[in-house]
Amino acid sequence: MSVYAALLWVLMLMTGAVFSSEAALAPLKGTPKANAYATMLYMGTPRDYEFYIAARVMLGTLVRLQVDADVVVLASANVPPHWQKTLIEEGAKVVVVNDIQNPYRDQNEFDKRFMFTLNKIYAWSLTQYQRVVMLDVDNLFLRAPDELFQCGQFCAAFINPCIFHTGLFVLQPSNETFSIMMHDISIGKENKDGADQGFLVNHFNDLLDQPLFHPPADGSRLTGLFRLPLGYQMDASFFYLKLKWRIPCGPNSVITFPSVPMLKPWYWWSWPTLPLGLLWHEKRVATIGFMVETPILIAESLLYIIIMLLALIIRQKCASSEKSSMARISCFGRGPCAEKSLYRPWSIKVIILGLVTGSFLLPAFTIPTTVHPFMGWGVFLLGSFSLLTLVINVFQLPALAVLTPWLGGIGALLTLGSPIYTNGIMRGVGIGVYTAMTTPFLWWAAKRVSGVVDVKAHWEPLMAWTSLRSEPASEILMKLC
Repeated sequence: MSVYAALLWVLMLMTGAVFSSEAALAPLKGTPKANAYATMLYMGTPRDYEFYIAARVMLGTLVRLQVDADVVVLASANVPPHWQKTLIEEGAKVVVVNDIQNPYRDQNEFDKRFMFTLNKIYAWSLTQYQRVVMLDVDNLFLRAPDELFQCGQFCAAFINPCIFHTGLFVLQPSNETFSIMMHDISIGKENKDGADQGFLVNHFNDLLDQPLFHPPADGSRLTGLFRLPLGYQMDASFFYLKLKWRIPCGPNSVITFPSVPMLKPWYWWSWPTLPLGLLWHEKRVATIGFMVETPILIAESLLYIIIMLLALIIRQKCASSEKSSMARISCFGRGPCAEKSLYRPWSIKVIILGLVTGSFLLPAFTIPTTVHPFMGWGVFLLGSFSLLTLVINVFQLPALAVLTPWLGGIGALLTLGSPIYTNGIMRGVGIGVYTAMTTPFLWWAAKRVSGVVDVKAHWEPLMAWTSLRSEPASEILMKLC
């Protein structure tokens, strides 16, 4: 695929994303519901915006599923007002709360990203509801599990065989329970991880011995504590072994992603390493779309096209300069500068390595983090290609050798994203084979570039600068190319 065809494909995808974002979420109407799906939103982490986007997608999915319940956000008082307004416009009810100060923040191995997760305790104060399903924002709903509101006073699923997961749990609001929990927090009651997980596991320490939840056919509510079937908290890691779901315990309702924070499904780079990321982005396309990020991606794409055009102009200028009889120097020791030797050849190699590395890092860090993977990878490949062509033309390097890592990256995406694998083991084998096959090519590319620097022992741009720095700036710039 040519660069221009690839660019057209990316622009078409981004344009489609703009139109898809027009599918507005209708605010909830009618009388207040008896039950609620709730999540929390607080500030103070490096990824506040990403969690805000994730919350909107999750709650928007619930609205589109037409759940028979309110959707509620427990928002810290410092959550930006325009975020709160957007959540309300998209159908949520925002309850502003003060952050619960974490008494466990000084204990060993405390993760500061969990500083305010104890705000989940506020769910017990929502006494206007009979039942509340409390959620982390990394839940992905496949269906409307309204039968959860038939569960008892507290219900949660065991992803770990011995420790229940607090990414989704059912509770009966109670001011009494809320007061007890707040007291336990104030006295620093034992909490192994210092977060909501450790606190609730300690508070409901006998949940493992409780019966499994089965919703009554007559729609009545149960009392007591229950374990939720695993189908209500399907850990994404279960999928990657078989590349399909095999959760016979309960209806397959909710996928959760308790993975490495930087591989959450909303990050564009998480796919194709984690294939389920595409499913999350499908939910985003159907809810809030990508209207905010699309103009940024278009602007970046245009900038990279301009950079490629500049690289071509530089190459043409250099070629014409070499042919001109008025040129006093020529590239790589083919002129007067041949009498001067390069001071430190290894330093040029280090500079080239840094520039090649930067050609990949710069686009990666400038792309909005929560865009669709196809959009993110498309702009990343366009950006890295344009910067690599600039390095190739400025330093007169062999194009194929410099572009080998870029081509290898495309191959890696195709290998990881291929639909031919029947299970995760075969996928791992395929990745291993591809890595073994590409390593010699990367080694060849490194040797090829290094050899060019060594053979062309007289580096014209540096020699031109040292010998002609007294000339006018415009003339020196022409010769540096």
